[in-house]
Parts: sequence; C-alpha cells; structure tokens
Amino acid sequence: METSRPPIVTILGHVDHGKTTLLDFIRKSSVALKEHGGITQHIGAYQVEIPEESKSRESEANRGILRQAQDDLVINRKITFIDTPGHAAFEKMRSRGAKVADIAVLVIAADDGIMPQATEAINHIQSAKVPLMIAVNKIDLPELNLKVQLEKIKKQLSDQKILVEEYGGDVPVIPLSAKTGEGVDKLLEMILLVAEMHELKGDPVVDPAGVVIEANLDKFKGPIATLLLRNGTLRKGDQIILGGVKSKIRGMFDFAGRALENAGPSTPVEILGLETVPEVGSVLGEEKLESSDKNQELSLIEKLKQGESKTLKVIIKADKQGSLEAIVASLDKFNTDRRVIDYIFSGTGDIGEENVKLAASVGAIVIGFNVKVAPTAQKMAENEHVLIRTYNIIYELLEDVEEVVNTLLEVGQLEEVLGKGNIIAEFPHGKSERIAGCRIIEGLIAKGQRIRVIREGQLIGETKLKSLRKVKEEIDKVEKGSDCGMLFNPPLDFQIGDIVESFRVI
Repeated sequence: METSRPPIVTILGHVDHGKTTLLDFIRKSSVALKEHGGITQHIGAYQVEIPEESKSRESEANRGILRQAQDDLVINRKITFIDTPGHAAFEKMRSRGAKVADIAVLVIAADDGIMPQATEAINHIQSAKVPLMIAVNKIDLPELNLKVQLEKIKKQLSDQKILVEEYGGDVPVIPLSAKTGEGVDKLLEMILLVAEMHELKGDPVVDPAGVVIEANLDKFKGPIATLLLRNGTLRKGDQIILGGVKSKIRGMFDFAGRALENAGPSTPVEILGLETVPEVGSVLGEEKLESSDKNQELSLIEKLKQGESKTLKVIIKADKQGSLEAIVASLDKFNTDRRVIDYIFSGTGDIGEENVKLAASVGAIVIGFNVKVAPTAQKMAENEHVLIRTYNIIYELLEDVEEVVNTLLEVGQLEEVLGKGNIIAEFPHGKSERIAGCRIIEGLIAKGQRIRVIREGQLIGETKLKSLRKVKEEIDKVEKGSDCGMLFNPPLDFQIGDIVESFRVI
C-alpha cells in the first residue's frame, strides 16, 4: 500500500558556497568542521525532521481536540538530504546525486554568483528532470548589496535557461544565511511544499529498492555501503543482492551511527555484512548491473592503449570508491592529447606491501587519498626506493602529480612506446623456453629493446627482446603489418591474445 514518503533532496553548487554549512544548520551538527580543509570530499546522506510549529500553534488556538490530534500526526516531517561535493573533480559524484533525488537545491553564494561547478550542476539537474530551487547563501556578508546581487544571479540563471518565479517561471529563489540561519526555514517550507505538490509515494510492503551512493572497505567492519532506499523496507538479517553479489545484512546504521532494525522509503542507511565492496551506483536487487561508470573505466583502458605513450606509472589507493573515481577522472586530463599517466592499479583501502611490491616491479609511484600506509609497506618502500605520497585534500594531490609529471618531462624520465604487437601464437624453443608469435600493429620493434606484456589492460611483466625471427631467419627489426617470433630474456608467462610493447626511457 503506497503512502507518502519523505522527499530526497540533493544539495549542489560550487566549492565553498556553503552547501555543507547549510546542512549543518539544518541538522545541528558540525560535519563541515570535520572535513579536511572544510571541503566535502564524499557523498553523505542525512535525514532530518522539520517541526511545523506554526501549524501546531494554530491548531491549539482555533481547532477542536479531534482536529488537533490529526494535525499532530504531521507536526514532524522528514526530509532526506544528499550532500554532494563542489570541487570540479567530483563531477561524476554530483551527477549521481542529481539522478537519485526528488528535488535539487542549487546553492549560490550571493557575492560570487554562478561559478563553474554551479553551471555543471545545472546541467545535471536539467538532465535528471527534477524540480529545482535556488538558495542564495551568504546574505549576512557585510557591505553586500543584496538587491543588486540577486538581480545579477537571476540574470545569470536566465542565461542558463532557468526562469525564476519573479520572471514568470517556476523556480523559487530563497535568500538565506547558512551561518546565521536567516531564511533557512523558508527553504524548508518550500521543499515540503514542492514535495506535497508532486505527491511522492512509497510502498513499505514491497521488496526494498535503492542505490549505493558510497562504498568502501573498512579494516574493522569489512565492506560497507551507504544505501539510499527509494522504496520498500530493508531489515537487519535480510538476504540481498547488491551489484550482482549476494550478501546478508548483519548491521544497519543511520547517518548518526545509531543502530537500526529496519529502514523504509527515502531512508539512507549504512549497511554491513557485504561480501564485496559494491560499485557506487549499484542498484539493490539487480542480478547484474551494466554500470555506466564501469563502461567509462573500460573506455579509459582503451584510451591508454592509443597514441603516443610517454607514461608515468601510478598506483592509486583511496578511502572510498567515489573518491577513487574522482581522482582517476581528474588525472585523466593529462591523457587528453597523449598518454602521460598509466594506471597500473587502483582500489580502496590502506596502502599495503602488495601495492609497494607491484610499484617496485614496474617502476610506479603510489598515491594515497585519505588512507594510511602500513608500517611494513613504508619500510619496504624505503628499501625498494618506491615513492609514496598521501593526501587529504584532492586539489593538493592534483597539483603535486602535475608537478611530478612536469619534472619528469624536464629530466627525461618518462617512457616512449616504440612499437606494439599482438601475440597470435606460441612455439616451443629448447627445453623450457617459448617463442611468442606476434603480429606488429603499431610502430617498430627491434632486437635488444625493453619489452612489456599487457593482458586485458593489466601489466604482466617486463623483459628484454633476446631474439627476433622471421620464419627461421634472425632479423634486427620488424615493422607494422609484419609477423615475427620473439624470444624473451628473462622469460615471461605470456598467453595468446596478450599485447607486447617495446619502449625506451627518454
């Protein structure tokens, strides 16, 4: 049986325009102070109750006991808020936030007006086709000509094809101060009004349906996920399928860390007991999810195989899957015209010995975001001369990586791929060696060059080209379009279908 459910509201806007501060005032907490640099760097979901005090007072004064009892049922209304990051690196996460929301609130600082991430957020909101309202924040700033700034912002919105109520449209503009709370009550009233107009419904009896808005691997709790329920009721002990993996819920918690036995429509919950860390965007109940984010990951791998390849090899570890996606998307700007960064491995969790071993074997650096380095891994990195850098603020990470790339370009420590081939056959050689039968698809490969073998985008190993043959004749080089046999020293465990690349350090 369908009943009214709380609206799901996403808060979007440019960095430092006060999104988290606004939520802090609403839910009387201090999340912004706990974030590194005061910047939200992962999606958070929170549910709050909004008291309708004015209706209660009116009832007491003018209505009978029966009507008073009816009104008491709706004195406390709930709203679920999704807080999304404002930094440019988190475009994919903001897009995800808009897609799961019923209502979008775009926060614009009164002194700044519309900034780049606000424009981007508008595109996501329009694509998601959800009701929009504008919160003009920081009206408490001294020497601010609010009337002039409001007109400027309304004109900017009009240029973005958003028509506010004063111009004959249906988008409300609410001036407020997230710091003092002025105007916040009007914003909440408007959210409840829009939700009532759209008659949002949910059925607590049907099977639970929801979407993962954050996930990570906790060294004590194991795989955990923040799940936003859209419909149905989820209970502790339920058997679920999330991202195609069966699991049993052994714990549920609300945003404040309080244990829950069940959760209904529009409720955000952290769930424990998962078999694996699900992809952000995974849908509860789907046997198999064809994730657009996964497709983007595969296109990135294909992109790394194309064009001129001067590469800096990196291993990336982040605290959460959403942060990891944002970092990879940002670093990929270096690969616009040529392959500069080669992602050897990426994942969530702290940096361990296995990451350092892999970095040492292929000559990669290790980048960590909001993660720790295991003491044994740190010691191994010192012995193996592996560079590890960890960060708490994403733009500092991006600036440092850019500096590293530029420095390596200056001193000539990047690589150039000289040729590339497909392994199409294998032949025995001697007692234990094998010859790789290859077809050259790019460039030129010559005897004595350094060779690496790649399988499905993952590096298998590096070696040298000991012998190069055409039929039974020893040759010095082979070019695009030709077939040849390759003998590696030291040997590598190659397979038919692998890619071979010859390269040099420049």
